[in-house]
Amino acid sequence: MLGKLTRWLRILGQNVKYFNKLNDNQLLTIAKKEKRILLTRDLELYKQATTKNINAFYIEGENEAERLAKIAKRFNIKLEVDMTISRCPKCNIRVKPVPKENVIDKVEKSTFIYYDKFWECPKCEQIYWQGAHWPRIRKTLEEAKENLAKLKKKQNKLTS
Repeated sequence: MLGKLTRWLRILGQNVKYFNKLNDNQLLTIAKKEKRILLTRDLELYKQATTKNINAFYIEGENEAERLAKIAKRFNIKLEVDMTISRCPKCNIRVKPVPKENVIDKVEKSTFIYYDKFWECPKCEQIYWQGAHWPRIRKTLEEAKENLAKLKKKQNKLTS
């Protein structure tokens, strides 16, 4: 399953649909109809997609940092969180900045006291802020950048 990776890509601003209860034919149909790139860890599904001229990418990697690096390299995705393009990890809608005073009844009191910048999903109304979890997010993205640099270095050695 690629649920975690979906959330990461959405945070990075990518428009990602995620399905875990559809069969292969349904996934292929959606990818083709909507001209989406099919990301999968299922080698057989990947082969079916490429046979049918559907843009697909076979996901490999031991952890999220490795997977993010490989996707970033293949699709030229910037491994930086930019809240002006970031999407709700839950429902894929672009989050919007929201004035602090508008979240007073929507977040814990301590969160309201210690943080000043907030974003809200216009669809599900989830509130986001750069809280205690951000060091882990930054660490994963730094690891992904290091992996990306290694991938590029390896590619340069192969092409020179």
